[in-house]
Amino acid sequence: MSQEHPFAEYVRILGKGKRGARSLTETEAQAAMTMIIRGEAEPAQIGAFLMLIRIREETPEEASGFVTAARNAIIHPVTGTPVRIDWSTYAGKRRQLPWFVLSALLLAGGGYPVLMHGISGHDRRVYAIQALHALGIDASATLSDAAQEISRSGFAYIALEKFCPVLHQLIELRSLLGLRSPMHSVARMVNPLNAEVQLQGIFHPNYRDIHQQAALLLKQPHMAVLKGEGGEIERNPDAPCLVQSVHHGVEQTEEWPAMFAARHLKDETMDVHRLPALWRGEIADEYGEAAVIGTAAIALRALGVAESIAEAETQAAELWRRRSAVWLKAA
Repeated sequence: MSQEHPFAEYVRILGKGKRGARSLTETEAQAAMTMIIRGEAEPAQIGAFLMLIRIREETPEEASGFVTAARNAIIHPVTGTPVRIDWSTYAGKRRQLPWFVLSALLLAGGGYPVLMHGISGHDRRVYAIQALHALGIDASATLSDAAQEISRSGFAYIALEKFCPVLHQLIELRSLLGLRSPMHSVARMVNPLNAEVQLQGIFHPNYRDIHQQAALLLKQPHMAVLKGEGGEIERNPDAPCLVQSVHHGVEQTEEWPAMFAARHLKDETMDVHRLPALWRGEIADEYGEAAVIGTAAIALRALGVAESIAEAETQAAELWRRRSAVWLKAA
């Protein structure tokens, strides 16, 4: 009789029937993810593990344990950078352009350095990197390069595969499993340069609680999570937006009102060159401009530099009015 594989314990905990199964503790989640990262779990075990969690959704404790293990797997980590905001982008856009990219640049130009990290997909969605290329901005090759670029310009983008390739490989299992896994949430929370403020966008509303509670466990100083347009960190100006946040261990919930009375139509062209055109003032797009300003306002609240929603929106609108063409020199 063959000896049981050490990782089998974690699959059993999750899948032992309706009465016997339970969630992992934070310690167990970290240990299980560490085994996966080290290559100590078999492919069949990893698939079963991820899908068992996917069926019922991860708990905050599991998310926290997974994130801690993933952070330990970051290659060539960098400390002491000037980054203020960690901006994750792991969903891609289908209905509207990724206007949030302009929000991040707006904040960076306003003195709040941003690290953006994410993935590019093989589907018809438009991802942040495509928008950045249209703006003349290239991705950083390493976290060290990203940190240097942030020191120089206030903004950098890096692909997940460049700083945590094993986490990227786990996300890529989507094409094999047919479903997104908990690793998409982990990537959103990993915060590779340890920014004081994390912004997170989710698609399913119940994930707001998971991300908020995980931030508390991870002792993240400031975090804001919202059901963003398309699952990205982008306020939909056509609808109210519930934002759940954490500030030094204190939970907060705010509902931001819709910015328009009527909804806008889906963008049929999804032409990323509209982003630099809007920034330059060459075109008008009331939805895009509202999304940029509204998203930046949420970030300003998370930074603690605005005392109210109204003040945050006023500050964001002023940043938009004073924006410069610094990001578009190569576009």
